[in-house]
Amino acid sequence: MSHAKQTRVLLLNDMEKLDKTLFRLEQGFELQFRLGPTLQGKHVTVYTNYPAPGAVFDRHKFRSLSWHNPTGKEDDSDKYCKLDLQISGSYQYYFSHEAQKSGGGYIVVDPILRVGADNHELPLDCVTLQTFLAKCLGPFDDWEDCLRVAKESGYNMIHLTPVQKLGLSRSCYSLADQLEINPDFSSPNRKCSWNEIGRLVEKMKNEWNMLCITDVVYNHTAANSEWITHHPECAYNLVNSPHLKPAWLLDRALWHLTCKMAAGKCSDKGVPPLIENEHHLNCIRKVIYEDVYPKIRLWEFFQVDINKAVQQFKTLLTQGGSKVKTDPSQHLAIIQDPEFKRLGCTVDMNIALNTFIPHSNGPAAIEECCKWFRKRIEELNGEQYRQTNYHQEQAVICILATVNYERLAGHGPKLGAITRKNPLVTRYFTYPFKELTLEEDEAMIHQPDKASYFMAHNGWVMGDDPLRNFAEPGSNVYLRRELICWGDSVKLRYGNKPQDCPYLWAHMKKYTEMTAKYFHGVRLDNCHSTPLHVAEYMLDTARKLRPNLYVVAELFTGSEELDNVFVNKLGISSLIREAMSAYNSHEEGRLVYRFGGEPVGSFVQPRLRPLMPAIAHALFMDITHDNECPIQHRSAYDALPSSTIVSMACCATGSTRGYDELVPHQISVVSEERFYAKWNPAAVPSTPGEVNFKTGIIAGRQAINRLHQELGAKGFIQVFVDQVDEDIVAVTRHCPNTHQSVVAVSRTAFRNPKTSFYSQEVPQMCIPGKIEEVVLEARTVERNAGPYKKDEHSINGLPDYTVELREHIQLKESKIIKQASVTTKGPNEFVQEIEFEKLTPGSVIIFRVSLDPKAQEAVGILRNHLIQFSPHFKSGSFPDDNSEPILKTPFSVIASTLTLADLNQVLYRCDSEEQEDGGGCYDIPNWTPLKYAGLQGLMSVMADIRPKNDLGHPFCGNLRSGDWMIDYVSDRLISRTGACTEVGKWFKAMFIYLKQIPRYLIPCYFDAILVGAYTTLLDLAWKQMSSFVQNGSTFVKHLSLGSVQMCGIGKYPSLPPLSPAIQNVPYRLNEITKEREQCCVSLAAGLPHFSSGIFRCWGRDTFIALRGLMLVTGRYLEARNIILAFAGTMRHGLIPNLLGQGTHARFNCRDAVWWWLQCIQDYCRIVPNGTEILRCPVSRMYPTDDSPPQPAGKQDQPLYEVIQEAMQRHMQGIQFRERNAGPQIDRNMRDEGFNVTAGVDAETGFVYGGNRFNCGTWMDKMGESDRARNKGIPATPRDGSAVEIVGLCKSTVRWLHELSKKNVFPYSGVTVKRQGTEETITYDQWNRRIQAHFEKMFFVSENPADPNEKHPTLVHKRGIYKDSYGASSPWCDYQLRPNFTIAMVVAPEMFSPEKAWKALETAEQKLLGPLGMKTLDPDDMVYCGVYDNALDNDNYNVAKGFNYHQGPEWLWPIGYFLRAKLYFAKLIGPEIYAKTVFLVKNVLSRHYVHLERSSWKGLPELTNENGQYCPFSCESQAWSIAVILEVLYDL
Repeated sequence: MSHAKQTRVLLLNDMEKLDKTLFRLEQGFELQFRLGPTLQGKHVTVYTNYPAPGAVFDRHKFRSLSWHNPTGKEDDSDKYCKLDLQISGSYQYYFSHEAQKSGGGYIVVDPILRVGADNHELPLDCVTLQTFLAKCLGPFDDWEDCLRVAKESGYNMIHLTPVQKLGLSRSCYSLADQLEINPDFSSPNRKCSWNEIGRLVEKMKNEWNMLCITDVVYNHTAANSEWITHHPECAYNLVNSPHLKPAWLLDRALWHLTCKMAAGKCSDKGVPPLIENEHHLNCIRKVIYEDVYPKIRLWEFFQVDINKAVQQFKTLLTQGGSKVKTDPSQHLAIIQDPEFKRLGCTVDMNIALNTFIPHSNGPAAIEECCKWFRKRIEELNGEQYRQTNYHQEQAVICILATVNYERLAGHGPKLGAITRKNPLVTRYFTYPFKELTLEEDEAMIHQPDKASYFMAHNGWVMGDDPLRNFAEPGSNVYLRRELICWGDSVKLRYGNKPQDCPYLWAHMKKYTEMTAKYFHGVRLDNCHSTPLHVAEYMLDTARKLRPNLYVVAELFTGSEELDNVFVNKLGISSLIREAMSAYNSHEEGRLVYRFGGEPVGSFVQPRLRPLMPAIAHALFMDITHDNECPIQHRSAYDALPSSTIVSMACCATGSTRGYDELVPHQISVVSEERFYAKWNPAAVPSTPGEVNFKTGIIAGRQAINRLHQELGAKGFIQVFVDQVDEDIVAVTRHCPNTHQSVVAVSRTAFRNPKTSFYSQEVPQMCIPGKIEEVVLEARTVERNAGPYKKDEHSINGLPDYTVELREHIQLKESKIIKQASVTTKGPNEFVQEIEFEKLTPGSVIIFRVSLDPKAQEAVGILRNHLIQFSPHFKSGSFPDDNSEPILKTPFSVIASTLTLADLNQVLYRCDSEEQEDGGGCYDIPNWTPLKYAGLQGLMSVMADIRPKNDLGHPFCGNLRSGDWMIDYVSDRLISRTGACTEVGKWFKAMFIYLKQIPRYLIPCYFDAILVGAYTTLLDLAWKQMSSFVQNGSTFVKHLSLGSVQMCGIGKYPSLPPLSPAIQNVPYRLNEITKEREQCCVSLAAGLPHFSSGIFRCWGRDTFIALRGLMLVTGRYLEARNIILAFAGTMRHGLIPNLLGQGTHARFNCRDAVWWWLQCIQDYCRIVPNGTEILRCPVSRMYPTDDSPPQPAGKQDQPLYEVIQEAMQRHMQGIQFRERNAGPQIDRNMRDEGFNVTAGVDAETGFVYGGNRFNCGTWMDKMGESDRARNKGIPATPRDGSAVEIVGLCKSTVRWLHELSKKNVFPYSGVTVKRQGTEETITYDQWNRRIQAHFEKMFFVSENPADPNEKHPTLVHKRGIYKDSYGASSPWCDYQLRPNFTIAMVVAPEMFSPEKAWKALETAEQKLLGPLGMKTLDPDDMVYCGVYDNALDNDNYNVAKGFNYHQGPEWLWPIGYFLRAKLYFAKLIGPEIYAKTVFLVKNVLSRHYVHLERSSWKGLPELTNENGQYCPFSCESQAWSIAVILEVLYDL
């Protein structure tokens, strides 16, 4: 393990209750709580009961955690609160916002176990435990010799059943006194004390390196415990639990039946004392139904005394007292008598009086009424009778099932005749008085001095809910005889808190404290039916004394979720799991894989990573002490192979004393009274009472226990289980640092080899790598030591079996292997083929395997070169003296010369961009091509595979199958020029070593190399960006990579050349002409559809995205070049829509020029000395509207003149027909659509233009369907004055006015010719005109009589801003769309804040989607939110994607909507602003989630309605990423 701090991140999501999810952590870890998308922006407080530093843990005391915001900015998407975990146990957290608890869960911190005089750590996965029944250890003087057997067998933990005084039954778990040591351990001359046990436990820890744990039993005490007779309130008795009276009476009746049967008094009814067959069972049933039930009339405990109730009712009616009004929906029902007296139940007389009302006060009417009342009571009593009958039927079923198991079943105890000692059924209650008749018995249940001593026994209920207490009111388990009862113990009644039963809580607390004082851990006996709040309280007590308490439990809940509830609440360290539950060797192998470790060849996980749900840590036992002996179920030959399989599990393991000695029966916790054998190295096999390495499988056990501890301590955390055939299981444990493996091949013997057929032919095995040694080989063999005879005094095993063991030998010395040959599987992969000779059932062979020496060296060198990225790779690394020169330089230095444009090549580039260069993205067979040719393409896939270790993914398969992907990564970069080539060479040099390691390790190391390089490259990219990015949140940084993704240089220049007079323009040599050419970065509109060729650069898209992707990120020079390149293509006063390198430009949009002007304004504001751009020379490609394209430098003019031309031409009026008009440039446009017009309204100053056959704004969908008859008709012409263009124009004239006042811009207005005379309109005048008319013309007033409203009949929403003014189809002006928010951001001064806020609220309510803004009001009749460009049908509104901008949710307008909200919220007041900030963060969190999950690492162009995925959208769109960056910049 590397010692860098491990951090886990838990994302909190609203209403997420994770109390059934297990999160395991280790001491020393940091846990960070971060807000998930549903909580972003909310004021969330996290509370936990993990104690503050220096404080003591109190489960009920919660404290709030403080938030850390690393960026210190309003964008706090990275904020977290944290816990430094230093104390083991179970802790709760919850979080709330607005004082509402909205989710929570638990974390469990593992204890650190320490052994030896030096207190060195014993990792949980190294634990090897052996269970001893304490009573079988004999007098305390003999303990050390008995326990030494565990030490010599290689165990490092002993589990003792309780050492306290036992009850009459002598069961290990029925304790007579929880505070007193079992007197059996004392000898006549020496009393055994707690201190002596403590000293022995301490000695074992310090000298034997062994820990000791014991059971705690909270659920019951022995029926003969003296203290319970003084404190009967601690049990469930008939005074504190009167609901048990009917069950008690039935129990007594069954006891009286037992006495009759035992005396032979039922033989005449077909029931002799000895039950021998099914017929006898049927007769028992008959006796119970005919003699027992009618006699005890249990139903009367649940019924009403009819005559008494009717009399009471009649009296009330006659007296005519005032009745209380009751709820008419309440019906008459029986109220149970809390004392459970016969016929003691009642009904609510108020309900009766309101239900049965006489029609007059006469006696006849009252009698009639009483008759109806009596009838209803009889019905209710009848229901109770049926219910009781149903319980009685279940009781008979359970009674007979018990009798059948105990007396008839082959696998049962065969108890023989019914006697008072072995009754018909176990008694459910204690009865400490002399025998009386049943009638006399019943009289005692209402006498508290007697009834308090009738206490309920404990037991368990098959299939019951473990979280429900079966003895509490509401449960009928005792009445229905569903309890499998332990007649020697009394169930303890704690209540809900210590005050409910002070003596019991205090007694058990003292018991717990003594246990924690003397033992290192506890096993919670019968954990699943111990009340959770009791176990919580007791374990909290224990951990106060011993913070690193090891807590184990065996749960029988049948559900992992329920297991987790117990593990979470109690902080259970390990759950006991049992190999005996496996029905064959396949299942046994599966359990090994299930309970620990990660797959071989797993990826290296980052030390800061999400906290993943876990399964409980396992204590995997080959056999537990309360289960049957495997020799009876399988065979003696299976003991060794099965324990080896268990021992190879990457978790704690264990066994029970007796298993290793091959004791052929279960050592009963109740009846076993013999003692364990002691350790004597010199004893001969059949010596009674002594064992050593020749006994059973002890020698084999010692070897596998040692190995288990070594594998755990040395980091062999990867596991592979191979089912070689039906009996042979091979388990591999692999160390990911040294790449050593240990492979254990076990041939199980679930069937007895003496009586079952096992094939002599054992399949060959292939073991990859070089076998260093045989760690051990062992066979279970028979020997001549006489037959087994059960010893009277000591517990003995089968003497005629032992283990033939050889350790640390070479392959050629093996007796199990016939031959081993080396074959090569690939150029660097050696595989040893093993042919077995004597792998007989019951045999085991374990190999230590390392990589082939050449591969081992290559891995070491690779790890050495990876240390620069993470200290994790230090272990197992070798220095590299002969490596390629390039590897001697750190990767960060090699990469440091890469520009952001180079990084676009290294990290990104989609398929169509690569195809321009003659390449393409890597295509994974049987899967899909990668999204990018650069590293991001690979990283996106690996980010999905890595956390799940999905080594079966086709991506990993491709890496294992050949070097194609590896070569693709390096060769692609080497084929480029400059710094990219050097990076490619570095990869190639690293890959030389990668290709020399075994194929199964390639995915892991390929990932490590790429992760190291990728993270270095990202840091490098951010270092070249603005301080806003460098100091920004993770979200800002990841968004800023959109700039690298979208801005690149292709094989062919996309931008027209700039003036040669401009400084700092990048040049390169053209590969074909060998001449110098400019290579400026251009901005792709979107990936993958708008990334290459003629469709890469669009005027509108470029300038909507430029501020966010280039100015906010600090790419000023590249932004300047793009602005100037487009300026050079101006024609007719317009900037092209489709750039087409300038020579193939189309000037068919009215808005691009205004976005360009806005960008120049943004450039001047954001860039230091930005106004200098105004004087930069612009090479005009078209000096006049009709001139052919001119070369760069032919005609230069300063940028300010080009700006002035644009303004002048608009004021003069623009009118032209597109060149080459017709299907050759647009196959759908109608002829009139090629006529382009634009101008400025002299009165309002509004820019206007367009006609109903073209679409000059961003909503530019042209109809394409002949079938639906929309071909050549724009869906959204938006002619007239489009709101955002008016806003952009207002922003520009205001800015130019400011500049001219400062003499930075040489023109103060525009001069135009009108009717032959020149007229000058200053920018100030133009600005004022727009200001004066905007709200008048665009705001749809709340007042229906507004005189400015030209078309009052078209108004359908008030308090909004029109989408346009003066459209050829006036209805379109009034449509609610998100475009007005753009005007609000660029020219907020046009809007009065209250009106703006109202309109924004309407937009939020109607248009805001999860990621984007609906492009049209959903109330509009042509709204359709699903875009399908492939659909051609008869529907005019949707055919061929006609609804592109008529509903689908586009992302880029959301940026303007949020920025507008922030701007106006600030003007309205702090409370509104705070709410708006929350909305903004909440909306942006969804973009963050999309960005993180997207394999394109981008934000889409649009989504269908309600954020649904749209397959026709670009997966990553420049303006979508840009606007979100701008919102964060504003925030």
